[in-house]
Amino acid sequence: MSVYIENGYKSRRDYLQSLADDWGLSLSTVAAIADVLGPNEDFDGLVTSLEDYVDAMESSSDLEFDDDDLDDDEDF
Repeated sequence: MSVYIENGYKSRRDYLQSLADDWGLSLSTVAAIADVLGPNEDFDGLVTSLEDYVDAMESSSDLEFDDDDLDDDEDF
């Protein structure tokens, strides 16, 4: 029996979809992070990484950009 079935999921994909749903992320985002970490981190490092990812996304969306902060002569 696989670790995913032992934990109530049909498969690794089902588990990753559940994480995506829980964190409000796309399956492709969760799968990309999971692929980098590997299956041995699915129940530990992946969960922590998703939490960090969501926190970083929320923090960056809280930042406000003020056009007045730009110098009109500055080239990008």
